[in-house]
Amino acid sequence: MEDFISGVKNKLKNNNAAAAAAQIKQYLKEPRKIPLYIAITGESSSGKSTFINAFRGIGDEDDGAAPTDVAESSKDPIPYFHPDYPNVSLWDLPGIGTPKYPADKYLRSVPFKKYDFYIIVSADHLTENDVKLAKEIQRMMKKFYFVHSKTDNDINVGKRKKDFTAEGTLSKIRKNCVEGLQKQGIECPQVFLVSSFEPGLYDFPLLRKTLEKELDVQRDALLLDMPKINQEIIRKKKEAFQSKIKYYSTLSAGVAGVPLPGLSTAVDISMMVIVVREYVAEFGLDKPSLEKLAATTGVSYTDLQSVIKSELVKAQVTADLIMKLLLSLASTAALMAAEEATRWVPVVGLVASMGLSFSTTSKALNYFLNEIAEDAQRVLEKALGGMTN
Repeated sequence: MEDFISGVKNKLKNNNAAAAAAQIKQYLKEPRKIPLYIAITGESSSGKSTFINAFRGIGDEDDGAAPTDVAESSKDPIPYFHPDYPNVSLWDLPGIGTPKYPADKYLRSVPFKKYDFYIIVSADHLTENDVKLAKEIQRMMKKFYFVHSKTDNDINVGKRKKDFTAEGTLSKIRKNCVEGLQKQGIECPQVFLVSSFEPGLYDFPLLRKTLEKELDVQRDALLLDMPKINQEIIRKKKEAFQSKIKYYSTLSAGVAGVPLPGLSTAVDISMMVIVVREYVAEFGLDKPSLEKLAATTGVSYTDLQSVIKSELVKAQVTADLIMKLLLSLASTAALMAAEEATRWVPVVGLVASMGLSFSTTSKALNYFLNEIAEDAQRVLEKALGGMTN
């Protein structure tokens, strides 16, 4: 999933919203093809490999099974694919707390952040290392399940007690796990009690169904994340453009220092036309980009245009349009008038007009940039919304 989102991000960064939308649309059509990386982690000898085999419906001795006799000290993360869902890969991670992967270095030694969500496998009771893993996953704002993997052992031990009931034993184990995680600040932990040797018992069937539904959860998460991702990309683009505004403003100030009537305004307007056209194109709001996005998403060009508010995007960017907008903005209109009034003041007039010209260009370009960036966000949200209807 992370690789998929990274690909969409790159397309948006490169001003190709249509290609990004096409990739999203393809996954929406076939949610079972969304790649899902599940990390299976926990302490050494907790039963991670046996759990992976059981979840995939194969025995420890079958072809393609995760080896259960490999020393944790020499183990690297290995992916195993679900037989029914080839897009779902279970990654068998090294155990935390081994000589090669001590607890204090585990998160740096293992590529822990690359997975979509996590299953912490614990052999019996909740350990300090289990909590360490859970806290890190929560810090990354990702989801995890806590799997108590040897529930059959607890049931067999419990049978020796006179007041034994299977339901009572399972309830006690579940309560200890949930409360133990909550006491350590883990919010809403999901706990599953399983036996990897008896995958038809306890919570194993529920765990299977829950993981299968995770594909739909990932689909919904993608749709929720895309506007946020796009907003972040727009923010970075804005910052890059804003960093250049001071250079355009300095150029404007330099021209204002030349004592020729009308020269400053003419140069400023011509420059703004070029800059604003670049903004429109780079945010994918020019007509060819919008037409491609409409064709890709099935959302009409007219519907995409309906959410656009800026005249700079609705109409062709010309000198007349820029002048009209400058005069309609109280702040820039006042600065332009002041610039012309002070230009002919002896000695200090040109210096003052240069400062006023710098401020006019800076304010105008920042205003135009903000308007266009907001339109870009609205357009993508409209396109994504139309794809899911």
